[in-house]
Amino acid sequence: MPGTIVGRILAALAGAAVVAGSAMGQTAPAPPPLSRVPAEQVPLPPPRPEEAKVPATSEPAAKDGAPKEIAKDAAKDAAKDAPAGPIPAPAPLPPERPADVPSGPAPTPATAVPDDTACLRRLERLGVKAEPVAALADGMCGAAKPLRVTALPDGVALAPAATLTCVAAEALGRWSTEVRAIAEQTLGKAPQSFQIGGSYECRGQNHDPSAKLSEHAYANGVDVMGFTVEGRAPVAVGAAREGTPEAAFVAAVRARACGFFRTVLGPGSDAAHANHLHLDERERPAGHRLCQ
Repeated sequence: MPGTIVGRILAALAGAAVVAGSAMGQTAPAPPPLSRVPAEQVPLPPPRPEEAKVPATSEPAAKDGAPKEIAKDAAKDAAKDAPAGPIPAPAPLPPERPADVPSGPAPTPATAVPDDTACLRRLERLGVKAEPVAALADGMCGAAKPLRVTALPDGVALAPAATLTCVAAEALGRWSTEVRAIAEQTLGKAPQSFQIGGSYECRGQNHDPSAKLSEHAYANGVDVMGFTVEGRAPVAVGAAREGTPEAAFVAAVRARACGFFRTVLGPGSDAAHANHLHLDERERPAGHRLCQ
């Protein structure tokens, strides 16, 4: 049995050798002649690495998927429709509307508080009788340091007392010394009192509600209706007949008032001042005064 197996193995090996030898001895079939092979079937050699071409990329498509040429045409059409000049900047937005302000009385305007120290000393030296009163504030009207003036130099009374700023009170006091001298010259007697028609009052000029505020609204003006003189009838402004001592007296004191007040109005200025002298200390540009 072992001899039989060995024999079979040797026989198999011998057969395999014969098959291999016959295979090696055969020659490969000759290729067909080149002249008979079509040119398009002849394989080309592979390109060398350094000469390899970069594969061409396709044209990028527009956003809507159209080719680049269509996108270019659309851009040209858009350029034709575009304005020739620069595009103006958009108009600015209006400012935001402020929050609604609750309704109510108008706030009192802030006014500078004057330093009346020197003015009060001058009033005292002149002999003007005045005392401070509470600040006045009524909408746009008012005075920070008003005075209640009761008498002028030489004891000339104010009937009734006037509420004035220190500046207006000083002007009235200095003018009153001139009034005394003129009264003594024309009437023979010194005045005893000034008849006051008004001082502080929150109102428009000439009592017109639509007009600009009067200087009375700031305690900066006073209306003198007339004068009382010892031994004579009261002298009323605008009532004396021409050619009388009373008329001469009123004309003289009115003219002299222009040296002490910035505004002097009276009979002949307008209908609103036909019966009194309006005197105030309204400031104007370049120190201009109104004397009528």
